[in-house]
Amino acid sequence: MRELYKSKAFVWTLLILFLLVWFYMLGARTLVPTDEGRYAEMAREMVATQDWITTRLNGIKYFEKPPLQTWMNAITFELFGLGEWQARLWTGLCGLLGIGLAAYTGTRVFSGRVGFYAALVLASSFFWAGMGHINTLDMGLSGMMTIALCALLMAQRNEASRESQRNWMLLCWAGMALAVLSKGLIGLVLPGAVLVLYTLFSRDWAIWKRLHLVKGLLLFFAITTPWFVAVSLKNPEFPQFFFIHEHFQRFTTKIHSRTGPWYYFIPILLLGVIPWLGVFFQGLWQGMREQRDTAAYNSLNGGHFQPKKLLLIWAVFIFVFFSISDSKLPSYILPIFPALALLVACYLEKADYKALAWAGSLVAVPCAVGLAFIPRVPSLAKDAFSRPLVEAHVPYIYAATLIFFIGGIAAIRLARRHKDAAVTALATTAFLAGQVLMLGHDPQGRYSAGVDYVPALQAELKPETPIYLVGRYEQALPFYLRRTMTLVQHADEMEFGLKQEPQLWLPTVDAFVAQWVADHTAGKKDIAIVDPTLYKQLQERKLPMRLIGQDPRRVIVANDPAPDADAAATDGGKKAAQ
Repeated sequence: MRELYKSKAFVWTLLILFLLVWFYMLGARTLVPTDEGRYAEMAREMVATQDWITTRLNGIKYFEKPPLQTWMNAITFELFGLGEWQARLWTGLCGLLGIGLAAYTGTRVFSGRVGFYAALVLASSFFWAGMGHINTLDMGLSGMMTIALCALLMAQRNEASRESQRNWMLLCWAGMALAVLSKGLIGLVLPGAVLVLYTLFSRDWAIWKRLHLVKGLLLFFAITTPWFVAVSLKNPEFPQFFFIHEHFQRFTTKIHSRTGPWYYFIPILLLGVIPWLGVFFQGLWQGMREQRDTAAYNSLNGGHFQPKKLLLIWAVFIFVFFSISDSKLPSYILPIFPALALLVACYLEKADYKALAWAGSLVAVPCAVGLAFIPRVPSLAKDAFSRPLVEAHVPYIYAATLIFFIGGIAAIRLARRHKDAAVTALATTAFLAGQVLMLGHDPQGRYSAGVDYVPALQAELKPETPIYLVGRYEQALPFYLRRTMTLVQHADEMEFGLKQEPQLWLPTVDAFVAQWVADHTAGKKDIAIVDPTLYKQLQERKLPMRLIGQDPRRVIVANDPAPDADAAATDGGKKAAQ
């Protein structure tokens, strides 16, 4: 049978089908709090205010991250309007960029089959494929860091001419600059540390002659400096908060309460590389065994470049870096997945059928066992309200498990006769299964975002009607309602911005009660989205409230009771304010 990676018809057909599913899924689900709603809303506000320097969330200065993703989302909104697929487009493109770069680099640095396998491995890895459809900064960061990684590999490859080496290294520097504009100094610190470690472990000291440091640094600062200077001139408080608080204190302290044990990322990594867990450790081991004298990459100006060793150091160092940090979130290790995909692809190229059969078995057997436990999934619901939402997910879990099981069996059966077909079967079914799981989660996502209340809220709202968020912050509703809201008591992540502009919120519930009652007495309509615990306290204070919607996460009320209760509520409101 013909080698599939050499068949243009097969590759193009597979690519077109993959892209159809990839882009369809960008708009198939509600934007889920917290990240998706936050970054969509920041871009919406940027478009509304046309302020492309000072980033804001809910109308409040928000300097936790640089603006590249907000810029890209805002441009998307300007071009295509507001919507869910538009909010995820930049993330989706960055995910595709990583896959494309892994394929291209694998082909040019190693072989055509490695490039084909690298694309399949990365596109089907649960974590990469999933995060490529979530509007969060870490996929944008990963896309830019993948530019830096792959450009470095391309620059140092054996066949690179001096001109090609220079151009690829300049692209590497540009990738690091864009990574800094995506999420801060780690875009430079992490690749820089990897390069130092690679030099020590490989003894390839000559690589420093091939980095084009002067031209690269000039390009790096030309890309990064303008915004940092502009935002600092416009907001003098920015440098201390961004460089000290958001970098040094975030890494060395528990200031953001995002802590976790040292092994926090291990289960995330093992689940994230599925369906390639059966060949994952072999890929790492192969990278570790690459020897300087057998690497066969004699670089310009001397030295022996060892690409697998660089990939291994990239993956291991970034994983360890975030593991020892006092700030942990699952997506922090996302930048290591393109490197892992290339290492796994290199191993798959030379692996015998037993390795592929083992990888398929590690998929098929758990799926077969898991089918027996799926009926118990609804019992995992946190409360009676969310149980039907979890139950709605069950058919999708069945479908995903069956698809994945079929892929595992197909990989086992094809492993001996046709390696390319076995790898393709495992990759395609894993990708489809992951997307089906995400699609089935949408009822729970809608509940988290509160979007089912949007029609009722829109019917209540006029342009001048204020919305108060009492004791909570809604990350998605501001985007769906196309308006900012006034925080009450709960500053959330906007604490720093509110210190700069304290007039933008009500710091106490008492201040809210006074404003609410005053507006009620004056005949001015207000809306409030209240934490359920605080809602009970407001009821005890007999605050005038008409219920619009309620669930375990939130209570939505207006301050204009029904006509037959108007007089009584007014008297109650006056007492509450006393």
